[in-house]
Amino acid sequence: MRTSWLLPTVLLAVAACGGKPASAAGAAKADPPAGDGLTAFQQENGIGPVTEPVEVAATPDHAMAEQGEEVFEHKCGACHKMGEKYVGPALGEVTKRRTPAYIMNMILNPQEMVERHPVAKQLLAEHMTFMPNQGLSKDEARHVVEYLRTQAH
Repeated sequence: MRTSWLLPTVLLAVAACGGKPASAAGAAKADPPAGDGLTAFQQENGIGPVTEPVEVAATPDHAMAEQGEEVFEHKCGACHKMGEKYVGPALGEVTKRRTPAYIMNMILNPQEMVERHPVAKQLLAEHMTFMPNQGLSKDEARHVVEYLRTQAH
């Protein structure tokens, strides 16, 4: 009796059911994807180049915040205001609603965020305006976060 078809068939069935063959079981990540394909970290902190939590001090770094304010005025202020919805959502209290990593990922990776992240998708549906990628560096995005922290009351 020929059984050469058995192994490929079993592997295909296991893969189709979302399982992993025993040889691949050890390769699973500690942070498995949620039902929508996002890891727990991505659910909380967004999708993009920021893949670890962003540490912030108890109080804003005012030197970074000054640099962030300048970036915000030139790159973000045309669409965002602090206390009111403008083209995009009001950002005055955003640091109370979102993590620094989420904010940075939204700044640095808006396309993938609105395509895959449930909160970003909902924001797009509410505001009906796609946030363009402004080409900020990670440092500039971090400075914007620090500026936004100074705006939260």
